[in-house]
Amino acid sequence: MLFFDTSSIFSVTQVSRYLKELLASDDILQDVQVKGEVSGCRTYSSGHCYFTLKDAEAQLPCVFFKNARLRSDAPALRDGMAIAASGRISFYERDGKLQLYVESVETIGDGALFLRFEQLKARLAAEGLFDEERKRPLPSQPATIGIVTSPQAAALRDMLRVLRTR
Repeated sequence: MLFFDTSSIFSVTQVSRYLKELLASDDILQDVQVKGEVSGCRTYSSGHCYFTLKDAEAQLPCVFFKNARLRSDAPALRDGMAIAASGRISFYERDGKLQLYVESVETIGDGALFLRFEQLKARLAAEGLFDEERKRPLPSQPATIGIVTSPQAAALRDMLRVLRTR
């Protein structure tokens, strides 16, 4: 483990490596099971799957590498699934990101957040809010555009620039 002189100024690399070693030395975090709801799930052509595991109060970035997925015979993950993911917590130095490196997954069912979202969609559909006759075509040139942001935001500057060029 790295030890630092407390009067020093540390480089980003030193702090990142220290955090990684600190997490690696914790036995609990090297074999942990975390339950939550899958969100932002993307599986790339490499076979690696990246997602966020979340509950009502927090979220944890996760990576499920192809080899671990094949070894574990895990189901295909999708947004809204409730799962228990087993693996280790580590620090990815390049991105400065703490994440769960998943080794196996157990399906629990649909997540509570997903179910609430589906219930809201069903209620709005029952009210007829998604009916085709309610839909209006978008104007080719809108008369009014609303932007909800701060006056200093890059989004406002970008929108004003686009409007000037068009």
